[in-house]
Amino acid sequence: MSIAQLAPAITRGSSRWLLLGSLALNLFFIGVAVAFAIRSPEPAPAWDRDVFVRVERIASSLPAGDAGFLRTQINADRGSIEAAQAKFRSSQDVIRAALRTEPFDAETLRTAMANSRATRQVFDQTIQGVFASAAAQMSQAGRQTLADWPPGRKTAGNKP
Repeated sequence: MSIAQLAPAITRGSSRWLLLGSLALNLFFIGVAVAFAIRSPEPAPAWDRDVFVRVERIASSLPAGDAGFLRTQINADRGSIEAAQAKFRSSQDVIRAALRTEPFDAETLRTAMANSRATRQVFDQTIQGVFASAAAQMSQAGRQTLADWPPGRKTAGNKP
């Protein structure tokens, strides 16, 4: 057999291997794409500024009776919570407005920030008071769930 007769046979065989290799590579990439699509984690819940939405997430993780205590306490103090939250958000808007003014006045911004800290403290005290009142009525399991919030968090008592 001469080299002229051997060349077409080599070309024909190598094109088959090339086709087979391309098919295998495509199947590999399709498999990887399917695996990522199936195993992709669920997106984390979006942060909601509304305290009532966040409290509901906490309540849904509590035992049923304890969740009822928390929801009852929140509803009883809903007016004061809404007012404190509205004042805090308003103070944040004042900070944003101070940052946007021309000419910029740093002292105005400092005053707005100090006011925001004060309103945030009132808001925190209001919410913390509601949680303290609800926790006083909860079971040990409910208080433990509150202490371990968010779920799955490593706590001081669970160190390995």
